[in-house]
Amino acid sequence: MILIKNGKILTMEEECYDNGYVLIEGEKIAEVGSMETLAEHKFNIETVIDAAGGYVLPGFVEAHCHVGIWEDGMGFEGADGNEDTDPVTPQLRAIDAVNPADRAFEEARNAGVTTVVTGPGSANVIGGQFAAIKTYGRKIDDMILKHPVAMKVAFGENPKTVYQQKNQSPVTRMATAAILRENMMKAREYKELWDEYHRDTEENDKPDFDFKLESLLKVLNKEIPLRAHAHRADDMFTALRIAKEFDVDITLEHCTEGHLIADDLKEAGVPVTVGPALSDRSKIELKHLTFKTPGILAKAGLSVAIMTDHPVTPIQYLPLCAALAVREGMDEYQALEAITINAAANCGLQDRVGSLKAGKDADVVVFDGHPLDFRTKVKHVLINGQRVNQSEV
Repeated sequence: MILIKNGKILTMEEECYDNGYVLIEGEKIAEVGSMETLAEHKFNIETVIDAAGGYVLPGFVEAHCHVGIWEDGMGFEGADGNEDTDPVTPQLRAIDAVNPADRAFEEARNAGVTTVVTGPGSANVIGGQFAAIKTYGRKIDDMILKHPVAMKVAFGENPKTVYQQKNQSPVTRMATAAILRENMMKAREYKELWDEYHRDTEENDKPDFDFKLESLLKVLNKEIPLRAHAHRADDMFTALRIAKEFDVDITLEHCTEGHLIADDLKEAGVPVTVGPALSDRSKIELKHLTFKTPGILAKAGLSVAIMTDHPVTPIQYLPLCAALAVREGMDEYQALEAITINAAANCGLQDRVGSLKAGKDADVVVFDGHPLDFRTKVKHVLINGQRVNQSEV
């Protein structure tokens, strides 16, 4: 067992401890509590980590990025995020592109980021399947937390720009929406054919297998949500409209103009992941880019996560993005939620990561100061109960 003691424990659950401990058994958290209640003699403790008054938090969760898919310091050879030869590629899987040797994983965990939700880019109307993975491991199969976790779809400038250059549809927002609808309709018909076949396999012909439509069944069955790239307010409304038409779950990603329609987003009741704001206004859709957005949306009552969209903003600056949101009006605790429990919940991972609670994965980070102070250093990182910070690897 591993004991982390004498820390300011921010569990990101209901109770926190000014002087507390976290007890780890194997890959899971066994106990969290106040030092006053610790019965250390009752346990077979092999390793003790003294937090020495520092902060102890769950590992940070990056809710939207492309780490391992656009490899750091490489060009075309390491760019595997956009299969921009076809605007409809739901069959593509992030785990088939991630390179665990990408040094961004080491930079992530040394900054306290222990889980990343990574996947295809936004060149295509339907880009493929995102995965949730841990930031430590030699092979992707051992790093997977959940796959697939969502189906990427994109609205706005990106698919328009990519396919306009190819003189191919979509070159308008109308075509982007129409292509998504067409494929959702095909998938719905495909599902009906299979349902009919399974009701009576003797009387009905077995449908022809279609890899693209098969991949969309998880969306129609509400096993995973659509993950909608949308910066502009009108694009967010289009995404919500289509999700309602097909009765599927959806999350809104980027939400650059979310602060302009906070009440509407609250009424829609969908999770939002905001960012990256630590970047330039590289395209027209970003003209309203501001770090005020996550705070405004959180105050409106939405479940807000903050993203880096790595490599747009390097993943190690996730806590800095949260700190800048605080500077621009976001509540400090809500900013921490945005990179821990909210980020996990927005991606359907809250049963495993995002907070310090008995039974959850032992992803724990010890800081020598407040985690949103840019001067603070990470002292210890544990993923699945294993110490993985730089000095230990």
